[in-house]
Amino acid sequence: MAHVKRLDRVLIGASLALACIGLLSIYSSSLRNGDFSNLEKQAGFLVIGLLLMVFFSAIDWKLLKSDPFLIFLAYALGIIALFGLLFFAPEIRGIKRWYRIGEFLIDPIEYIKLILLILMAKYFSLRHIEIYRVQHIIVSGLYFALPMGLIFLQPELGSVLILGLVWLVMLLVAGIKIRHLLALIVLAVLLFSLSWTFVLQDYQKNRLLSFVEPELDPLGLGWSQLQSKIAIGSGGLIGKGIGNGTQTQYGFLSEPQTDFMFAAIAEETGFAGILVLFTLFFVLISRIIKIGLEASANFPRIFAAGMATMLGVGIFINVGMNLGFLPIVGLPLPLVSYGGSGLIMTFIGLGILQSIRAH
Repeated sequence: MAHVKRLDRVLIGASLALACIGLLSIYSSSLRNGDFSNLEKQAGFLVIGLLLMVFFSAIDWKLLKSDPFLIFLAYALGIIALFGLLFFAPEIRGIKRWYRIGEFLIDPIEYIKLILLILMAKYFSLRHIEIYRVQHIIVSGLYFALPMGLIFLQPELGSVLILGLVWLVMLLVAGIKIRHLLALIVLAVLLFSLSWTFVLQDYQKNRLLSFVEPELDPLGLGWSQLQSKIAIGSGGLIGKGIGNGTQTQYGFLSEPQTDFMFAAIAEETGFAGILVLFTLFFVLISRIIKIGLEASANFPRIFAAGMATMLGVGIFINVGMNLGFLPIVGLPLPLVSYGGSGLIMTFIGLGILQSIRAH
């Protein structure tokens, strides 16, 4: 029970409040057709996530870095799962991202994100003094490049961007030189250009172009982004009220429970609701950073930096595509949007952070 007293209750409260806001929005968008199955499933995912957060908070985080074979095995399983998506996953909205098991969709991308945080925190913490060596940058980059390449082929650009930025931030925290960082950015641009020319098929290029230029698909992605901006703008100061959002309730807003939940919340709760949402996100990420800064070892500092970056970039991209200044790349709003894989893995990550604070 001693570790329970050292848990960060503010972090727990902020994450739980965000998940509950998501449940409320799922309830509202379910009113249109009277189907509350997603609400029931998301509530179940939340319970599982909270239990796993408590479980991992009770385990000493040092065990995560004491068994390299176990970590590498978890990474290998994630790579196999990503590779299998290309052959066994059903195509949903033009992307092969999920395994379907009955009524549930399993997303291995969320799993590999968390495993990479653990793997890289271990790798960089063991080589903190000599991280300036190019060989360590290359090896760590290969660990990221393999899953990023498999995700890129789906294509799922949002997660590729998140993983790339997480890698760069973890390198910065570990002590990479600035000139090496600039070289990596140039290399990334070159690799993308080569992939576009020699790797991607025409149908994959068309999907990517429609992500970057929604006007090429005015009745699909272009329509979604237009309706999202209308919903956000019509929310006003306090919104139209739960269950009263016209874009959400009449079906004009596509995917109001996942990609465009931010717009659904903005329409029904207005600026006041969005202010609460952003405040909770700020509290959550600031507490994660605080745990990392107060840690006495490199592993927890690097893990916390990766976790904060993963959530922060996910929030920025989702809000950006809802507001129309970023292309639609199919990323849900962390902790808020419907989706069991992302919710559960995020709570496991928060449980590891709680373990770092408690132990």
